[in-house]
Amino acid sequence: MDGQRPPDALFSSVYINDALRRNKAVVCALSASYISTFAGYPLDSLKSRLQTTKTPISVPRIALLVYREEGIVGFYRGLWIPLMTISFVRAASFTIYTRTKEYFRDHHLLDHRKLYGAAAVGGIGGAMAGSLISFGSAPFELVKVRRQLEYAIAQKKGIKLVKPPSTAAAVRDIFNVNGFLGLYTGFRLHFLRDTAGTALYFLEYDGMRHLLGRLPSGEQGPTPAWLPIHPSLVPFFCGSLSGVTSWALIYPLDVVKTKIQQRALAGEQYRGPGETLHRLIRGPDPENPKPLLAGITRIYRGLGVSALRSVTTHGLLWTFFDLVSGFIDRLPNTTD
Repeated sequence: MDGQRPPDALFSSVYINDALRRNKAVVCALSASYISTFAGYPLDSLKSRLQTTKTPISVPRIALLVYREEGIVGFYRGLWIPLMTISFVRAASFTIYTRTKEYFRDHHLLDHRKLYGAAAVGGIGGAMAGSLISFGSAPFELVKVRRQLEYAIAQKKGIKLVKPPSTAAAVRDIFNVNGFLGLYTGFRLHFLRDTAGTALYFLEYDGMRHLLGRLPSGEQGPTPAWLPIHPSLVPFFCGSLSGVTSWALIYPLDVVKTKIQQRALAGEQYRGPGETLHRLIRGPDPENPKPLLAGITRIYRGLGVSALRSVTTHGLLWTFFDLVSGFIDRLPNTTD
């Protein structure tokens, strides 16, 4: 034998099982993300519309308006963008997060057997993942916002939109107006949101999993007496709760980012984050400011649908991530 792998070895169960183990984080992230993204995307689309509308409107009413004007397709406008980038964003994010945790464990930095250690390592891994991934995800999210708010942007431009342009046409339009850097409109806020949000998310998730009985090996142990739920529900519970709470904390930042991007895409005069936030809370008339509570309520408009999206998306994400991870761990060991 010359030491080379036979052609049919690529299709052998031994080779496939070994490849799945070596790329477990990527495989788990991909399979879980496709399911969770498809399930939560209609709610994400409604969230973007609620954030940018100037008049109060309920979720059922705006959903009805979208259905009447655009049909079912309107809820999934721009869906292919997160599905296309899922192989990069989710897989890379979970890989960075996992590798960071492994580095801290192998070098005995922070004690992952303690609550503070498990949460801190998760937060550090999340911050690294969020900051690095934001450079690649920012252009795609800008195009997604453009596609979701196509009709609102056209209205601000004074254009009556009969048929929205394709995604390729939207990218071409952004590039023609502002060049390549136009795809990074609002990047500083995007970077800050993703770094802080991902750090909070993984910090909370790992902290809650520790509290709910995750063993040092990573497997789920018995749940504590104060929360007697079935162990199989722990990933969904922790994923949902960490997704909702971390998103609520950075939600105002996301609203400001979306508003700035919408104005830029509509060709309106630039307003900085501070001015945008102030106008959202206190209104455009400095002589007649809105009540503070009413302004804060406007900032958090759409949070309810975002919370529902987070419960759906992150709950399913971690549920299927753990299911696929367990399946790979139970594969037969490689034999010589």
